[in-house]
Amino acid sequence: MTDTQKNNFSVPFLDHLEDLRWRLLKAVISLIVAAGGCFYFADQILAFIIKPLGDTQLFVTEVTGSFYAYLKISLIAGVMAALPLIFYQLWSFISPGLYREEKIYVLPLVAASTLLFIGGAAFCYYLILPIALSFLIGYSGDILSPIITVGSYISFTGMLLLAFGFGFEIPVIAYFLGKIGIITTRTLIKGRRYAVVFIIILAAILTPPDFTTQILLAVPLYILYEISIIIVHFTGYKPEKPD
Repeated sequence: MTDTQKNNFSVPFLDHLEDLRWRLLKAVISLIVAAGGCFYFADQILAFIIKPLGDTQLFVTEVTGSFYAYLKISLIAGVMAALPLIFYQLWSFISPGLYREEKIYVLPLVAASTLLFIGGAAFCYYLILPIALSFLIGYSGDILSPIITVGSYISFTGMLLLAFGFGFEIPVIAYFLGKIGIITTRTLIKGRRYAVVFIIILAAILTPPDFTTQILLAVPLYILYEISIIIVHFTGYKPEKPD
């Protein structure tokens, strides 16, 4: 760890907490504002979200069902819309302890985090959702007639989109942990078998209880893990050699 990093980490703990409090407050405010804006466009967002369903209809079984469904979709969309600001607060809080000049690194990290999330969510929307919905709804066969409520569908879709989006953050997290010296290329290589087990368990928790969807999440996460090894190899913290 360099002298600059040590000096940055020597900032009083209470000052770190105060900084964290304000950044969390700003992140929450950005989320509320984004969710409010998304509520105005809830109809358009819902129309986009239900496209993978095809001709399958959604139903409302409660008086407040439609209202809560729109609130839910606004919150999920608000999280995604506010992510650049949320990531900015996160990396702005972390960066002073890592780098000499904070402004040089914050925006690239925010951009990388946002693009990876968008990539994960798009991968889920265009590939995973059609496969998962076709399998799960088609599993009812000719005997059962599924009645899918709009609330349950939004929860299901939102969970998958967020899971894939945040799952694709693995390379950025690896870059950060490698930069501060917590993990190394050797650590990641030795931990491959444990990573595989963890990824499989994570995929089983975050996805519906069908093997196909779990594999479709686990495989890209493992590929990202391998990419993270390469990233840490080239960008990870390297101790300065004594003269």
